[in-house]
Formats: sequence, C-alpha cells, structure tokens
Amino acid sequence: MAKKKSAKHLLSPDALSLIAEKLSAMGEPMRLRILNLLCCRGELNVTELVEESGAKQANISRHLAKLSAVGLVKRRKDGIQVYYSLADDSLPGICECLCRSTKNRLGELASSLKS
Repeated sequence: MAKKKSAKHLLSPDALSLIAEKLSAMGEPMRLRILNLLCCRGELNVTELVEESGAKQANISRHLAKLSAVGLVKRRKDGIQVYYSLADDSLPGICECLCRSTKNRLGELASSLKS
C-alpha cells in the first residue's frame, strides 16, 4: 500500500537554518519578555521597554539588536526616540500556541503531583 502524499513539503536547508536562527533568538527569557510586551502593548520605545521589563537599558538594547537581526522586530525612528514593534505577523499566533501548550503541560504536571 502506497503512502499518501501530504500537502506539507520538506524545507530546504537554508529555510531550516533561518527558522533555527529565529527560534534560537526567541529561546532567551528576556527576549521572549520583549516580544510578549510588543505583542500585548504594540509599538514601544526603549525607555518603555526598560520600564516594563525592569532590565537595564544596555541589556534591552542588546536583545533588541539580536531580535532585529533575525527579523523578529523592526525599528522606527521619531526624532531622538526609537520605537520597536513586531516585524513578523505570525509571532502572536506562535506565542499563543506555545502559551496554550505550556498551560496544558503545567496542568498535567500539577495533576501528577496531586496523585
């Protein structure tokens, strides 16, 4: 019996490399916090991100540079202020999927601890 062909397709090594780069950039808690803030609050400047995150300005700037380099955030300059926003429209959906999955997993772990 022949295997059914799927509508999915194999990704090229170059595409996989780009995806891995983005996932690697997202794999740091402060970067996830920045992405979450931008997802929930929309465009923010560095000062607002510092205030919201509690991190130092140099730390936020370093993380924003990495997120920008892999195409996850974009920047807009307005006078002396630099504003950041999500550059990838798929991020909110990805974050929601991961949050839902995490909540489910935490619920499973909590149930197993009660047993």
